[in-house]
Amino acid sequence: QVQLVESGGGLVQAGGSLRLSCAASGSIGSVNTMGWFRQAPGKERELVATVTSGGTTTYVDSAKGRFAISRDNAKNTVYLQMNSLKPEDTAVYFCKVIISTFPPRVHWGQGTQVTVSS
Repeated sequence: QVQLVESGGGLVQAGGSLRLSCAASGSIGSVNTMGWFRQAPGKERELVATVTSGGTTTYVDSAKGRFAISRDNAKNTVYLQMNSLKPEDTAVYFCKVIISTFPPRVHWGQGTQVTVSS
């Protein structure tokens, strides 16, 4: 059993910053890719950023230059530093963790609300 606990969401004015955290615990084993996704009302869930176990990162174009994903492998925790936030960043943010088993196991967090006011 794997548990993902997210924190750091909230209400912020445009131009502000937030830092999301997602800590994985339980029968984790080896963690492969960790990432953040978001879902705005009426829209599909979209990838925001991912980071592999080797540190390779990917970002959605709208997050490049503003967001930074990082991970602490010792703590099985992934972070998302969000700067210069815009109202269009408003969404529920979910962390996703892929465990290196065969086949790989995918786990999702419960989601944390990020609201950016104009």
